[in-house]
Amino acid sequence: MRVIARDGEHEIEIQRSRFRCVVARITDLEAAAAMIARVRKAGPGANHHCTALRIGDPGSGRLIARGNDDGEPAGTAGLPMLEVLARRELTDVVAVVSRWFGGVKLGAGGLVRAYSGALAETLDLVGQLRRVRHRELLVAVPHDRAGRLEHDLRNSPYLLCDVEYGADVTLTVAVTDADVNAFEHWLAERSGGEVEAVDTGPRDLYLP
Repeated sequence: MRVIARDGEHEIEIQRSRFRCVVARITDLEAAAAMIARVRKAGPGANHHCTALRIGDPGSGRLIARGNDDGEPAGTAGLPMLEVLARRELTDVVAVVSRWFGGVKLGAGGLVRAYSGALAETLDLVGQLRRVRHRELLVAVPHDRAGRLEHDLRNSPYLLCDVEYGADVTLTVAVTDADVNAFEHWLAERSGGEVEAVDTGPRDLYLP
């Protein structure tokens, strides 16, 4: 799944109307509503605050997708914005485009281009990442063996996320579901079968 790399905003001007787009990464409707409320509060003079959001996993069918024209002619703002998010296969994102009317009517086609264009330019600026589901595995090893194993992990295809020092050294490793068996075999080879990984559950990582 694809997500935006960071929150951000961008503004364009068309026929003296200002279109300011704000995008944010969110994971539920409550966070989306809070973000939309903040944008409304920060721009009380805007004539419209049009929105689009996608939350969930498109591949599984558990996807929430909504758009709102906020007083603009039906189908000229929220839906075009939603189509931009869908074309880029983005999820867990909310977008708000606020418009300050400049006195020149743009027509339906002009509004569609303005709202979708403001969002597209903003997405170009913030960039994208892939959200990839991993398993988080904990590997506890004695201090005298930790250095070598940590070195091997950093030069392996597996992701070393954290190193914690205590009675033993605990290495936190993120491995995709498909690679769990391969990692366990890799670990057994390097530890002589004396070290096992403990699966602590799923962990999502955001990768280029």
